[in-house]
Amino acid sequence: MYSNKENVNILTALLVEHGVRHAVVCPGSRNAPIVHNLNECPEIACHPVTDERSAGFYALGMTQCLHEPVAVCVTSGTALLNLLPAVAEAYYQQRRLVVISADRPAAWIDQLDGQTLPQPDALGRFVRKAVSLPEIHTDEDRWYCNRLVNEALIQLHGPVHINVPISEPLFDFTVDELPEQRKIEYHEPDISATMLRHIGQMFMIAKRPMLISGQPMNPLMDEAVLQIGDDERYVPDFVLYTGSAIVSKRLKRFLRKAKETWVVNAFGEVTDTFMNMTHVFQGDAEVVADYIRFMQEEQPHPFVQMWDELLSAIRQRVDAFMPAYSQMAAVKYLEEHVSRQAMHYANSSAIRLANTYAHHPVFCNRGVNGIEGSLSTAAGFSVVTDEQVVCVIGDLSFFYDQNALWNQNLRGNLRILLLNNGKGGIFNMLPGLEKSPARDSLVAARHSTTAEGICQQHHVGYRQAQDMDAMQQGIGWLLQSDSEHPLLLEVLTDADIDAAVLHDFHCR
Repeated sequence: MYSNKENVNILTALLVEHGVRHAVVCPGSRNAPIVHNLNECPEIACHPVTDERSAGFYALGMTQCLHEPVAVCVTSGTALLNLLPAVAEAYYQQRRLVVISADRPAAWIDQLDGQTLPQPDALGRFVRKAVSLPEIHTDEDRWYCNRLVNEALIQLHGPVHINVPISEPLFDFTVDELPEQRKIEYHEPDISATMLRHIGQMFMIAKRPMLISGQPMNPLMDEAVLQIGDDERYVPDFVLYTGSAIVSKRLKRFLRKAKETWVVNAFGEVTDTFMNMTHVFQGDAEVVADYIRFMQEEQPHPFVQMWDELLSAIRQRVDAFMPAYSQMAAVKYLEEHVSRQAMHYANSSAIRLANTYAHHPVFCNRGVNGIEGSLSTAAGFSVVTDEQVVCVIGDLSFFYDQNALWNQNLRGNLRILLLNNGKGGIFNMLPGLEKSPARDSLVAARHSTTAEGICQQHHVGYRQAQDMDAMQQGIGWLLQSDSEHPLLLEVLTDADIDAAVLHDFHCR
């Protein structure tokens, strides 16, 4: 029988999955659930050592002999600190030491409770990865705990540290068997012909494979997912994920229905966006994506063809939809007339409109999705290139980052389309927020500011549009004019009309 602590059971199951067969265990009450599990697990042999400092070196010697990972488990408090000399030695020998420390609940740290100290990251730079597991109350906790253990164990090119908070009662051993756990496989940098064939074969033998990229992005996917609804025929069973952040929350929720995801990125990072990742490959994601596209040209997969037909039909409807004067109309018209410009979109409404209308790669600060710095990023880009740089930005982002224009190095290749509806328009589209009297004035930061004075102050060419004709003429001026200074077109719209147009678009 195993402990009733779910984080301990997940850890035990994944130690087995990742090939840990020996564990040095030290005495203590807080780590008793872990030691109990290790002892109950038939795949793991336990070796008791009382002195923690000695135990660390015992485990180090085992790794030297066996050339495989070895765990060392200690209780809470200073017990963990006693492992540091052995961990430091393992770090420089590149030995695969799994340090497991039991811990008190975080609420009791620094509260004069016995055997408590800040244990996460206590081993500093002498471990390749340090994680502290959650105590489990929800399905999201289970996914998070599984992901953290996998993240640590795939970094076993040297010592790693897994900290395990455990609340009392400690000694309930009533679980019949360990839970089945998803193991994430890490693949060393090797996007060779052999590896490409392996990925390609997996893609082709899947019944419902899907290639998804972040930035550059898969256009119209958000609209497609909205249209699909509950139609299970379109749900992939295998996702190959390349690229960067995905804008659409709806698309991310949809892809979490898939059975598994293989991720390719430059650093082999565990980016488990869809909560079903099983393999991570370190390599050039674009090379892999191009290979899959080439395979589809040679031998189209029926599921991919079905999606291509859906996206093509949606593209036709998107192109045919003629929005009334609004931010949506401005972005649609702009995207119909850009050609070789470097396109920068700010966060929030701007990038979501790009998701619908952009047919080319775009730049957007989607790392943490902040509104700050979007204009500065585009301005910095423009300083080191001769190509035209177009920044599409909302009013809050623009006014927040207006000092981007306070720079003597800016030239005429920077062009700005400012979408100003007098507040954070995205907040008009969040169900339930309309019930709050604070929405417009406090949450959405309603204002009546324009950019005309800012542009005059910084020698930026300025035009303003308040109807469809002025907007279309202004975009022509923005893209085609010769200028030694940046140009800005401010499109003034009504936030309620912007929201209504988007609603009409999605419900047509």
